[in-house]
Amino acid sequence: MTFHQTLRRIALGHREGVAGTVYGTIVVMATLAAGSRGEDTHAWKLATVVAVTVLVLWVAHVYSHALAEGLRLGRQLKPREIAAVARQELPIALAAVAPVLALGLAQLGALEAQTAVWLALGIGVATLAFQGARYAELEHLGRLGRAVSISLNVGLGLAIVLLEASITH
Repeated sequence: MTFHQTLRRIALGHREGVAGTVYGTIVVMATLAAGSRGEDTHAWKLATVVAVTVLVLWVAHVYSHALAEGLRLGRQLKPREIAAVARQELPIALAAVAPVLALGLAQLGALEAQTAVWLALGIGVATLAFQGARYAELEHLGRLGRAVSISLNVGLGLAIVLLEASITH
């Protein structure tokens, strides 16, 4: 896999991991919306909260899926099988990479903190739109179907983020 392919996979996920990419992106966006404090936003603190939140949820997913797989098989999973579950769920954690890097730019002084938050949220919206387009392509939808798929994916993601933000603010 080339460097470009690796970056693309981290930023946009892959077909097999679309569920994790969408889930992780929504978690990241909701955490950003809940943790942002306008002009009082501390970029590094918010980046840490985003990263830890996503990592905790990733571990929870790995644990619950490994437990379910062990029960399904009727035996304890081997370490390589647990590692395979962890790789399968990795798109959840990878969804935080680009937004956390955007917040890191604010910590380095390259962006204002609030600009970095908006950039991170924009990355999330773009990721959700890309996943909607990916689904439309898979289903061979026309232009209208593609627009509906993208709109639904972005709209549902933003609705969840707005619900979270309205609860915490």
